Amino acid sequence: MGEEFTHIWVYLSTTPLLGLTVTLVAYQAGMWIYVRANMNPLLNPVLIAVLMLVGLLMITGTDYPTYFDGAQFVHFMLGPATVALAVPLYQQFQKVRGSFWMILTAILAGSITAALSAIGVAWAMGVSRETLLSIAPKSVTAPIAMGIAEVMGGVPSLTAVLVILTGIIGAVLGTWILNILNIKDWRARGLAIGTASHGIGTARALQVNEVAGAFASLAMGLNGLATAVLLPLILGLIF
Repeated sequence: MGEEFTHIWVYLSTTPLLGLTVTLVAYQAGMWIYVRANMNPLLNPVLIAVLMLVGLLMITGTDYPTYFDGAQFVHFMLGPATVALAVPLYQQFQKVRGSFWMILTAILAGSITAALSAIGVAWAMGVSRETLLSIAPKSVTAPIAMGIAEVMGGVPSLTAVLVILTGIIGAVLGTWILNILNIKDWRARGLAIGTASHGIGTARALQVNEVAGAFASLAMGLNGLATAVLLPLILGLIF
């Protein structure tokens, strides 16, 4: 039975749409578990899907380029999905406009803190300069973070992995940490999640509260812009 499955998988792996299919199935399975668990953040659907896909690729011996031939269709949709986050932002525009200075201060502080903390930890661990440059933009949404890493001399693929891990950790632990800190303002909670854990955290914020989701989507976009401008300056001073 195992040998027959292997032969079938080898045949199917030559079809680009296989990567797309297993990605969608894995995410739907993760979402099913997430909903059945009353949306427990520890069972984040993205985390479950990633673990399922990694396990499948390891068991079948499929290399990443083969998988990505089909999964790239999902990757392409990252752009439109990010733009679509403007919808909840538009719906909460009056609240956003009334909190301009709070938002600006929070984004700048969060962007600088995220970059410096990542650089500090990487430096303390004695990683190479290339790895450090790959880690620095880890709190920015993937397309922007990979672009920043490539321009600065980092490894975009490593940055992408770190961005996903950061987003998952923020989505899983963010609500819990904000509750411990007794932060109840949905605007502040959204800004914190969006700045620290970009799109994955923003998706979680949207599930919890509409206002938090709107501010998280705004924070994600502005943090990408702030990091793209500030990070080269920070690294220039350090190096």
